[in-house]
Amino acid sequence: MFDLKTINLVIDQLSEERGIPREKMIEAIEGALATAYKREYGKRDQIVRANFDMSTGSVDFFQVKVVVDPSEVRMDEPIEGQKVDEADERPHYNEERFLFVEDAKRIKRDVAVGDELVFPLEQKTDFGRIAAQTAKQVIMQKIREAERASVVDEYGGKEGDIVHGIVQRIERGNLYVDLGRATGIMPYHEQIPGERYRAGERVRAYLFSVEEGARGVFLRLSRAHPKFLEKLFELEVPEIANGTVIIKAVAREAGGRSKIAVSASDDRIDPVGALVGQRGVRVSTVMSELGGERIDIIEWSEEPVQFIEDALSPATVLSVELNEEEHRASAEVSADQQSLAIGRGGQNVRLAAKLTGWSIDIRPVGGVAEEVTEETEVPEKTTTPETIPTEESVKTEETEVVEEAPAEEKTSDTVETVEETGEKK
Repeated sequence: MFDLKTINLVIDQLSEERGIPREKMIEAIEGALATAYKREYGKRDQIVRANFDMSTGSVDFFQVKVVVDPSEVRMDEPIEGQKVDEADERPHYNEERFLFVEDAKRIKRDVAVGDELVFPLEQKTDFGRIAAQTAKQVIMQKIREAERASVVDEYGGKEGDIVHGIVQRIERGNLYVDLGRATGIMPYHEQIPGERYRAGERVRAYLFSVEEGARGVFLRLSRAHPKFLEKLFELEVPEIANGTVIIKAVAREAGGRSKIAVSASDDRIDPVGALVGQRGVRVSTVMSELGGERIDIIEWSEEPVQFIEDALSPATVLSVELNEEEHRASAEVSADQQSLAIGRGGQNVRLAAKLTGWSIDIRPVGGVAEEVTEETEVPEKTTTPETIPTEESVKTEETEVVEEAPAEEKTSDTVETVEETGEKK
């Protein structure tokens, strides 16, 4: 009846290419045969199952009846146009589908309510065109369901990890990445600003969501997610992978600048140095993957004052006052450090506020505090009424519009120091 050689070849090919187990494929064939039999020879509400023997190619068909108690079904037949009691959720009794427990015990003594009894049906080998088309549709549906379940099982375990893929196409700003057995979607807002992608280009991204919907499985990718930065450092720094160095907090503005706070479980290990690497090789590798995004690495501290001072680097902070009730911190800096502490467009203090969780105000010595929160855009140059610009301060403003600090004010905690040291050597 069936060409077993062709069937086995197709099953093996689908199992290898799409990752569908062989048992699922045989189950799909049996379901399709049962559907075709019921459409061609069966009765309404009849439950038909098929057993396909892969060694001989023969098919056995069975009718299944569920054992029920008379109180579990409704005996009245539904009449067209008659109002139905919606509160009664019991199914209507159908002799092709149900079997009372008293009658079932005459066939099998130890049968119980809810069991299924199987009755053999006459074997048929001739199916019409409509039945065959229905069987084809059932097989395709079963294959899609099995493939979807296989993709969820494979990539569900990779959620929260970095995946590799090839750029497939770009549509309306959305990037479609071929991951092998599935396609990932990277929305425009999850891409690093300024990056350009071409079809066929290899790309790494953070898989932050695996969603199963009516139209398939959607794998959500991101290169702008803060976790992407963490995972890149985890790949480059063995101390993070083995748990010796812990990433406590990350504040990131993709494509521009990031701040990362780390601590070490072993006092003998320098957490900042572990991430920077010898001559900055580790942090430079991460920066190149992110398109030159600057990264400030600081040591995490339980003391809010110390943590805020370090988070505002490369600026030098003179003192920090905390307002516990409003969860606000006021950082005092020298006049020539004010623009550096605030950063271009308020980026430096904004990232520091995200990293520490405190609202931070920048106050020059003898001046009025500049209130800066995570949402505030702060201009680079600020002049307070109490501060009279001098020739020296004007030069300072002109030279310190950029975020890089003079060589003597830079610390090893910043990426700028790493780059400068490498150039000198």
